[in-house]
Amino acid sequence: MLPLYEQAGVLLAALIKQVRGLFDLNGRIGVFFIGLSYGVAYLLYRRRRHLGQSEARSFWQFIGGSRVHLHPSALLDYRYYFVRVLLKLLLVLPIIGLVDPYVLRSADYAAFFTRLWGARPQLGENLGLSLLYGLGVFLISDFASYWTHRAFHTRWLWEFHKVHHAAPVLVPLTASRVHFVEKIVDSLFTAVLLGAYAGTFWYLCGGEVSRYTLFGVTYLVFVFNCLAANLRHSHVWLSFGPRLEHLINSPAQHQIHHSDAPHHFHKNFGTNLSIWDWMFGTLYTTTAEPERLNFGTAERDPHRYLTLYSLTLRPFVDTAHKLFAAYRSRVPG
Repeated sequence: MLPLYEQAGVLLAALIKQVRGLFDLNGRIGVFFIGLSYGVAYLLYRRRRHLGQSEARSFWQFIGGSRVHLHPSALLDYRYYFVRVLLKLLLVLPIIGLVDPYVLRSADYAAFFTRLWGARPQLGENLGLSLLYGLGVFLISDFASYWTHRAFHTRWLWEFHKVHHAAPVLVPLTASRVHFVEKIVDSLFTAVLLGAYAGTFWYLCGGEVSRYTLFGVTYLVFVFNCLAANLRHSHVWLSFGPRLEHLINSPAQHQIHHSDAPHHFHKNFGTNLSIWDWMFGTLYTTTAEPERLNFGTAERDPHRYLTLYSLTLRPFVDTAHKLFAAYRSRVPG
């Protein structure tokens, strides 16, 4: 056990890193990508005002104004962005650390194939291989996120994902309102799939191949973050049109996913790509004409999710109640 002052130092360093994360390009939630997204929103505002399609009297009102950005739910999202650092240190990393030794890594797969079929000639580093490898990593990560997301919409995992959907207003930091249980599952599932992919790819190439990056970020992640990704969690409607939305997830499609209307339930689970939704029957495409949406869950109980306690512990309580009710229903008498 570390001394108290060292624990405080670790936590402070993590908080500083979280703040600095707002100013780098390694995540979608950053000043650059948020600014780029709201720049797109401003162009939409000017165009819709010109065409007489918007009643907003100012850009601030167009993106939701104080009603959205100072809503108690939004204020909770701002706080949770920093609290999740503590949850990561105390829960996510230790649990992943316990499971990690049992997860096969890329080196394990490469060694297995080498013993099975012998060593491959080294192809060396080149731009084509780096682009191809990065494309595979992007596709597999997005595929894993789709299925994790879809799994957490099922009965026994829903309460953990519900903390994200309970938000009655959407702001970019709502994207970080993810329960640590879901984060653990997503991280482990992605690690399993990427380990198999990287080990196979590296074996075929006769050695490790790095991903091509832009400004230190995997190139496809950077490109998709530039497509106004932060408007997914906003009240600004931006549709890519039905044809393109079979491939790429638009902000409007993700807003549909957050809608409390029954005909929108269980649609658009994709993160960056909507091709998985198209393939597996969960696709809902949009048009330039905004749909009237209310955000939240079918239970319509956002008041139950307005504290840090409710975001972290309530899912365990509600899941326990579900399990107990299911048990009681099966026990005679």
